[in-house]
Amino acid sequence: MRLLPPLFIGCLALLVASCSGDPVSAKEGAARKIFLVNNRSDPAYLDLQRSNSVGDHQIQLAMAEGLVAESRATDREVEPGVAERWEANADNSVWTFHLRKNARWSDGVPVTARDFVWSYRRMLQKQLGAEYSIMLSQLLKGGQEYYDRAGTPAEKMAAENGPGVRAVDDHTLEIILVGPTPHFPAVVCHTSWWPVPQHAIEKHGGFLDVMNPWTDPGNMVSNGPFKLKAFLFRQYLEVERNPHYWDAATVKLNGVRFYPITQAGTEEKLFRRGQLHATYATPLNKIPGYLADHPDVVKNYGNCATWFMRINTKRGPLGDVRVRRALGFAFDRQSLIDNVLRANETPAWGFVPPLEGYDGAKEFRFDPAEAQRLLAEAGFPGGKGFPDNLSILISKNESAAMVAEAAQAMWRRHLGISIGILQQEFNVYNKAQTLGEYDIAFAGWNADYYDPITFIDMFITGGGNNRTGWSSAAYDKLVSDAQQCADGTQRFRILREAETVLLRDAPVLPLYYGVRTRLIHPAVQEWQPRLLDNRLWKYMDLISPPPPSSMDDELARD
Repeated sequence: MRLLPPLFIGCLALLVASCSGDPVSAKEGAARKIFLVNNRSDPAYLDLQRSNSVGDHQIQLAMAEGLVAESRATDREVEPGVAERWEANADNSVWTFHLRKNARWSDGVPVTARDFVWSYRRMLQKQLGAEYSIMLSQLLKGGQEYYDRAGTPAEKMAAENGPGVRAVDDHTLEIILVGPTPHFPAVVCHTSWWPVPQHAIEKHGGFLDVMNPWTDPGNMVSNGPFKLKAFLFRQYLEVERNPHYWDAATVKLNGVRFYPITQAGTEEKLFRRGQLHATYATPLNKIPGYLADHPDVVKNYGNCATWFMRINTKRGPLGDVRVRRALGFAFDRQSLIDNVLRANETPAWGFVPPLEGYDGAKEFRFDPAEAQRLLAEAGFPGGKGFPDNLSILISKNESAAMVAEAAQAMWRRHLGISIGILQQEFNVYNKAQTLGEYDIAFAGWNADYYDPITFIDMFITGGGNNRTGWSSAAYDKLVSDAQQCADGTQRFRILREAETVLLRDAPVLPLYYGVRTRLIHPAVQEWQPRLLDNRLWKYMDLISPPPPSSMDDELARD
């Protein structure tokens, strides 16, 4: 059977929804408090311990909750989540979290400290293949030893407690770390530290079985403000209010519908037709016009992210650091921003974006002469003899294609080399990087929490998000030293030294720091321009009728 193209499928989804009586317009959605948002792709996983993308994370933020959550006031701080309070010992190496007695899973079963213990042990099973397991194995005392331990998963899971975590009682969780970690509350904001429901997972199959149907609609159990209602592949995923959520009285929306529209042009058209409350992005060629003519429906804000080229250091000439650095010096970042992106981005000369208190490394610059010298030194003077079968891997969206085309042109002009472009559907694109089946990939990294280490620890040896084939013992030691350093100033100095090692070896080439440009319907309340760009769904609302806007004639369409 011939597969339908994604655009047709997206439109078909809206038609089907219309026939079934579901909200398909922003106006109707606001009246029923059903938020309609584009999320760019279907989730790869609904099991939060397996997921690893920004889109997956936005869905998890609606359905799940950890010990703490990002503060409503600022995403540089945290507020209580499942834990109503917490404290640390004198050197911040042991943290005790006191769980709410009214915390419940969406089926009404209490959330206990034992759920966290079981979840952390599951996360540290090699067979699970969790790319973020390294966040736990590096920080929990005995975490790496547990991860590497021989024996069956069942034997490891049967341990009474550990590693580095103990259920003192049903509502008291003790976490023992490898060393002082004063920023730990920010770390546990990330989904890798959130609980999964042991009782629901084991009810439907093996706890490591990737085919376990526990995340199917009707089976899935979660502990956040919303729960799964429906998941129609390539159409939408919808969540609805969770009546058992401990703070259900705060939740204003009745549900959120996430669409997987890949093209910014398509979602922009649907927004203008009044069929979305929020877009994932905005077509690059339309951003200047929206900023000038419709500032009331566009939000353009910096977020804690870096866009970069990931290099497969195991592929031919890309294994030579001189070639990788030549590619970095031959890229005119300011020209890309001024002539292609045009959304107030800033050039990235280092990998870590600007963070309060952290003076990051700045290794790259636009220097064609130095790029040509390095390429010639690597044996390819003027690009002669350089293979013509390498390509830039990108996902299917306009901005990625335009960045890749700009890189292609710059490297041809300044280095005399020809590199192709390979475009794939997002989940295929993502898997290709995981498997190392690419040459160069255009990628982005959004901070997991507000700290430079979330950008730096992803490239340690064996890290699930490294994906470059690059390894450095010196780099690994610096990251480990930083993770066990109690002095904030010294810790940042160590991280800057690690970032310098990364940039000089150049398994990644930073291009620009993140800016989000989204179209937001006037009915939307509390879409905050947050640094981490995480939505606090339980605080968001839709008002009906919406206040007047500069696009009333278009947005009012049904």
